[in-house]
Amino acid sequence: MSLSYSTYTGGGDALVACAEYRPDGGGPAERHIMATPCGGGTFARQWAAVRDAALRACGPAEPVMMRVFLSDPANQSDALTGLPGCAVSTVGQPPVGVAGAKVAVWLMAREDASVTDAGPGIYVVALPGGAAEIWMAGMSRPGRDSRAATISMLTDCDRALAARGTSLAGGVLRTWFFVHDIDTNYAGMVKGRNEVFDSVGLTADTHFIASTGIGGSDSDPAVTVLLDVYAATGTAPDAVKYLHAPDRLNPTAEYGVAFERGTAVTFADRRRVLISGTASIDSRGHIVHAGDVEAQTRRMCDNVEALLANAGCSAADMMHAIVYIRDVADAAAVGAMIAGRYPGLPCVVTLAPVCRPGWLVEMECMAMCPPRE
Repeated sequence: MSLSYSTYTGGGDALVACAEYRPDGGGPAERHIMATPCGGGTFARQWAAVRDAALRACGPAEPVMMRVFLSDPANQSDALTGLPGCAVSTVGQPPVGVAGAKVAVWLMAREDASVTDAGPGIYVVALPGGAAEIWMAGMSRPGRDSRAATISMLTDCDRALAARGTSLAGGVLRTWFFVHDIDTNYAGMVKGRNEVFDSVGLTADTHFIASTGIGGSDSDPAVTVLLDVYAATGTAPDAVKYLHAPDRLNPTAEYGVAFERGTAVTFADRRRVLISGTASIDSRGHIVHAGDVEAQTRRMCDNVEALLANAGCSAADMMHAIVYIRDVADAAAVGAMIAGRYPGLPCVVTLAPVCRPGWLVEMECMAMCPPRE
């Protein structure tokens, strides 16, 4: 297995960080790319720079999903021209790692993959050996409260997946909920998710789904919740493992929410590890290091690494990370700590409040490693 990092200036106006994973035996490579503007300027200029740099960094690989982080979605969403033919989501989460940045891009690309548009916001990525990955991006229900919007989106997701031979309970491995005014609307999202999960048999006795529930906004102020979904089909019956680190993090059901701390799915030539949004939490569900963002960052990273270890990999296998902070004043300190702990890792830091006000920072990541017994 080979995993390598590279960082360079793309076209002079964007900074690109790329992780490439190539399995043993020289199979198809996968690339995770983070692109941020090098400086200020208009949104149109910054967007063209990061979009073009990210797409160039794909090389021979085919884009399979893109997330665009915006500082002002109400004024910027309509200017997102030249998007690739893959799942694309946009979210109002201002990137804060570069002064003057209005936009950042996370792009995943893979060699030897066929990407098919399967309906509004749904893309199917056919993989060698009969497996497939399904990305559902940018779901929303304007005008509905967060509970009703969540119920509607997850119910429609289940129906769409049934048409492709799978289901919410049987195929979905990862969700992202971006919640407008999270301190107000998070409880409704959690309630709606719990209700749908109960109805389809997802319980603490079966399993949940890896997830991030974080602050984020849409261009439409009537949208309370945005949803992205990742599912996999055609894998072996025992391909999925739900991750735990009980000495560091408690089961989420103990404090009334329904998600897995992380999930690993094994394909023929690689294992994809999806770590949920993880904060400075202990084995009883309590916030650790209240008020100290640097200590919270260290504990957060320790927790993430414990979950990675449960999947049979380590921080050296991470392909990218997204770090969310509540206070823009913490951006420099948190960014420096992440860069020092994980040199070269493609990462973006965004302004996005975590679901509990006491949590000052949260991190999610994805890792790749060889399949293991």
